Amino acid sequence: MTIAAAPALAQTDDPKRTQAEIDCLNRTTAADCVEYDTKDDSGETPGAGSAATGAVFLPALIVDLFPNPVDYGQTPLPTPNPRRDPASGALPPPVPPADAAAIQATAPGGPIVSPSDLVAAAPPRAIVGDFVPDEVLVTVDGDAVQQIAASFGLEVRSQRQSQLLGTTLVRFGIPDGRPVGVVLAQLAADGRTTRREPNHIYSLQQAAGIVNYAFERIALDAREASGENVRIAVVDTAIDDSNPALSGVIANQFDAMPDVPIEARDHGTSIDGLIAGVGALKGMAPGARIYHARAFEGGKSSMDVILAALDWAASQDVRIINMSFVGPKNDLLGVACRNARVLGIVLVAAAGNNGPKAPYGYPAAFDGVIAVTATDAKDGLMQQANRGAYVFLSAPGVEMVAPSGAGSDVVTGTSFAAAIVTGAIANLLHAAPDRSADWVEKALAATARDLGPEGRDNDFGYGLLDTKAAEAAKE
Repeated sequence: MTIAAAPALAQTDDPKRTQAEIDCLNRTTAADCVEYDTKDDSGETPGAGSAATGAVFLPALIVDLFPNPVDYGQTPLPTPNPRRDPASGALPPPVPPADAAAIQATAPGGPIVSPSDLVAAAPPRAIVGDFVPDEVLVTVDGDAVQQIAASFGLEVRSQRQSQLLGTTLVRFGIPDGRPVGVVLAQLAADGRTTRREPNHIYSLQQAAGIVNYAFERIALDAREASGENVRIAVVDTAIDDSNPALSGVIANQFDAMPDVPIEARDHGTSIDGLIAGVGALKGMAPGARIYHARAFEGGKSSMDVILAALDWAASQDVRIINMSFVGPKNDLLGVACRNARVLGIVLVAAAGNNGPKAPYGYPAAFDGVIAVTATDAKDGLMQQANRGAYVFLSAPGVEMVAPSGAGSDVVTGTSFAAAIVTGAIANLLHAAPDRSADWVEKALAATARDLGPEGRDNDFGYGLLDTKAAEAAKE
């Protein structure tokens, strides 16, 4: 059966039509319309295209608020405009680091709330993503939180002032079983709310699992590597800080999910160790100070927990934030990343392990975030890696030995490639602390060793990280 859209009233001036046919076209009766002959004497259909035999008419203004997920196997990847011209390599003019006051000064009346360049990917290709089924996240200006809850039959499960969002973030519960999409649509009409999002679920990016070959591949001398005194935040699982590789490495810790029992420590331990590990499992930037935020358990986290971890990280005056996780596009996360860059923080994220036809992963696909894919010891691309114009840089991430729990393990994934890039950037900032986030991004792009097709491509980005060449790049 064909489903056709039609105006609310189908008009006709054909004198040969019966009253039943006119009623059918106007849908004023419940008659079965599919048997009527709609052709005129010429054999042509009046108003061709308005209907077909066997058609069921629908109102013209039906809107699909919740489109089905894209068929990743059939739909080609989009080619959004990258954040720079791939041919010329031109970057936007550098923006000097700013303090928290710069966020308020960026736009009249408050922080950046509607940046035009948050995403590097076309929205229809964003991961659809899971979310907490009975919660929504809402930003509220003023003290109307309880009134909003009462107006819409919601319960306030948590609220806090977010430094990076520049406003109050409220986690509302939906006690009566209404779908999240319905509640978001209801809240959209209330001027007391500024942003309304699902509480999306995010996943750590570790693929299935020797000596760490990363130093050689990224042109970093292991004997001279140092991130001494560079402050780095890591948002990940809990860690095993008794692991010898993390001895003296962790400067401070924050638990963004204190009510959830800790069961897993491997992923976070590996990330911290690859960045700044000491001893037999030396990381890329020994001497760096790690500020570790636990925000994942069982490989999962939610948007409100991640935002709490990012706010804490920003409050620690860090230079780099490592985000080895992937999830759907969420506007709150986009604003937080944008404002973190305004503060001069370098953002590094895993591109994702969901395969070559997967949609773009976030936060990696937000503009201003260095999206890292994973390569092996022969500079071949990890088979499971995401592809797309948002991929910025390649780094080792396949079958590397890393600290894990109380011991070590062989790890694979874009998570670990992101950690390698974070450690390399710490070396650059250790050598010249005044280097800005924009300088780092430009230097990495300009000096990466090209892999795959000439120039920037959807597989390797600008190419393989070359720390030595980046270090020599002109200011």
